[in-house]
Amino acid sequence: MFDFPQNPFGSDINSDQIAAAMQDLKGWEDRYRQVIQWGKKLPKMPEELKSSEVTVAGCESSVWLVSQQQGDVWQFCADSDARIVRGLIALVLAAFNGKTSDEIKAFDIDAYFDQLGLIAHLSPSRGNGLKAIVEQIKSVAQ
Repeated sequence: MFDFPQNPFGSDINSDQIAAAMQDLKGWEDRYRQVIQWGKKLPKMPEELKSSEVTVAGCESSVWLVSQQQGDVWQFCADSDARIVRGLIALVLAAFNGKTSDEIKAFDIDAYFDQLGLIAHLSPSRGNGLKAIVEQIKSVAQ
């Protein structure tokens, strides 16, 4: 069985810290680079876990998501074949990983994305893919 990381970055960074870091950056290009850097820190999903059963539907790039409930909290592992999507996954996992079902349900992902200033700069297909990842996490955690 796969040992799920407690944090998507391997350290204690959360959605509040990500939002604060993104607020300090000037312009979309700097934010884009930072998202890619976070994606590089995201632990790689083992190849044996990448299957059609864990593929997220609705994403233009290939995205795989596996989940596991440990006690009351959920652990997620996700990966993509696209650098920017890996970064977006890292942002989503920072918001949801290690949370209970109630915390996942209560988290205002739209306000979080607004804080990050991302959605307006994503292509419609990438934005839809990001929403598909969030919806799959919320569906699993119900």
